[in-house]
Formats: sequence, structure tokens, C-alpha cells
Amino acid sequence: MIKTFIATTITLLLINTAPAFAQGNTETYDFTAVTDASRWKLINVDAESENVDGKTAIHLGCQGDSANGIAGLALPVGLTFTTGVIEVDLKGKSLRGNSFLGIAFNATDANKFEAIYFRPFNFNVDPPFRERGVQYISWPGNSWEHLRKTYPNTFENRVSNVPNADDWFHARIEITEKQVRVFVNAAPVPSLVVTRLAVGDAPRSLGLFVDTSDGYYANLRVTPDK
Repeated sequence: MIKTFIATTITLLLINTAPAFAQGNTETYDFTAVTDASRWKLINVDAESENVDGKTAIHLGCQGDSANGIAGLALPVGLTFTTGVIEVDLKGKSLRGNSFLGIAFNATDANKFEAIYFRPFNFNVDPPFRERGVQYISWPGNSWEHLRKTYPNTFENRVSNVPNADDWFHARIEITEKQVRVFVNAAPVPSLVVTRLAVGDAPRSLGLFVDTSDGYYANLRVTPDK
């Protein structure tokens, strides 16, 4: 009986922590065409394609600050998404306050979207800032400031399997109708699990997110559930 109980417990733990796998076809996107308006829609960003550490990357710089209602988005034209898995390689900076980069989804315009983004400069620092390595937001009503004040320690967290703040790292974002889970560098346990604060009931735009400063992005892969 004890062995059976232990085996059952382990199985349940694996089910609850292992990444889920979407069933649709995986799509990749041409980062060399980021300045082609027929291929990418750029909102509040300066963008260019670069080769960085052997990766074909996009360098995005935000033209404003979310504190003033401005965030940067780079959205592949024609890409829509409801639920599934998003994967991307990201590279920020260890310099404090100088990299806020990630993925926006469920986007209808420049001011209405959900996003998961990272603060690499918080990856290897002491608490409480270490607990602010990855963040969920839902604009316009749920900015990071509002969420931190109203729901402390709920919509942001430290990054598991922590990478060097100046190095590339891989993010896997699993999105269901009600929940978002974020895994970093193939960690078996998510760095962040949140209940979504927006209705994701229809295909909407998805792409790259940047705030305040700049960052690098490579190998965007989108696998819808169906």
C-alpha cells in the first residue's frame, strides 16, 4: 500500500509540473524581414535584424515607457493565436532597469494585450528583486504596478533554472483559456503559473514585447493547440 501511494503521488507531481505539449503544427517566422511592413507590424519600436552569437535575431528598442502608457510590440502579420505553446530565445542585460523583454499575446491593439516578460537584471540578485524576474500583465487594466500593489507575489516570480543575466535563455510559455505557465531553459518546474486576467476566446495577434529599453529575440516558435 505504501509503495502504491508513493507511486501515485509521484505520477501526480509529474503531471502537474511537466510541460504540456500542444497538438497543432509549429510555425516559425522570418526575423530577417522585421522591417518589411508586409511581414511585421511594428508598434512603438525601433527594429533591426542582426546576427548575434550565431543566431538570426531581432533587436528591438522601445520608443517609450509603460509608465507613460507606451510599450513596444513587433507582431508577425497574419499570425493569430488562441491557446497553445510559444517558445522564444531572449537576451537582455544585467544592467539594472535596462531590459524588459518577452512575448505579447491576445493583442487587439497597442493598448490591449496580455504579455509575459522578463527582467534579466533581476535573475541573479538578492530578494526582493530576485522575486521579480518574470512578470505577467494584462493591459490596459492590469499593469505590473497595479498587480504588484493589489496582488503581491502573484503575477511575478523568480526564474527557476536561472540563466546568466547577459546570456541567451529559452522561454516556453504555455497558454490555456484560463492559465499561463512559463518555463525557462527546460526547467521541469515552471517559474510562473498565473490565472489569466483577460478573456482569450478568439484568435488574436501575438508577437514580441519590449518595454522602456531594448533586447534581442531569436527562434520564435508558435504551436497552437489546433
